[in-house]
Amino acid sequence: MTTPIQQFIESWLFDPTVGKLVSASVAILIVMALVRIGKGVLTRYIQEPGNLYRAKKMVTFLGYFTGIIAISMIFSASLGKMAVVFGVAGAGIAFALQEVIASLAGWVAISFGNIYNTGDRVQLGGIKGDVIDIGMLRTTMMEIGQWVNADLYNGRIVKIANSFVFKEPVFNYSGDFPFFWDEITVPIKYGCDYRLSGTFSCES
Repeated sequence: MTTPIQQFIESWLFDPTVGKLVSASVAILIVMALVRIGKGVLTRYIQEPGNLYRAKKMVTFLGYFTGIIAISMIFSASLGKMAVVFGVAGAGIAFALQEVIASLAGWVAISFGNIYNTGDRVQLGGIKGDVIDIGMLRTTMMEIGQWVNADLYNGRIVKIANSFVFKEPVFNYSGDFPFFWDEITVPIKYGCDYRLSGTFSCES
C-alpha cells in the first residue's frame, strides 16, 4: 500500500513539467560549460588583447543564443499554447523596455558598425573617457577631465546606455588615428627672447 508521500513523490517525478524543468537546467549547465571551455581555448590561441576580448564576447553571445534556443525547443508545446498570451504581453513588454531594446540595438551597431572599440577615447553622452568594456546594455568608461586638469583620469567609472549612439553624436578621438591631439599652453613673459634655441631668456 502506497503512502500519500510516495504518491506525491511519484506524481512529482513523472510530471511532464518537472521533466522539462530538469531538461532545461541540464541544457543550461551544458551551455555554460561549453562557453567556459570555449573561452579557455580562445585564451590559449589568441594573444592580442583586443581580438581576445571580442572573441570572448562573441562566445558569450552565442552561449546566450544557444541557451534560448534550447529552452524554446524544450518548452515548445507549452509555448505554442500560450502564443496569444505572449503576443499581448509582448506589446506591453516592448513598450516598457523600449530603452533596453534600444540599448541592445546600440550594442549591435557598436559591435558591427565599428563605432568604437575597447581602449578608444570617446565622448559619449557629454562624457569623455577611455572605453573599458562594451556590454550588451551599457558601455563602461574611465572618465577624464571634469575637475581634473588636462586629459587625466578623475577616478570615476561611468556606465552609459548604448542607446546614446542613436541619440547623440559619438566623438572618437583615437579610432582611426593612434595618437591623441592635445594642446600645451606656454605663457611667455613680456620681454622674453623666444628665439634662443627653444629656451626662453627673460629679463628679471
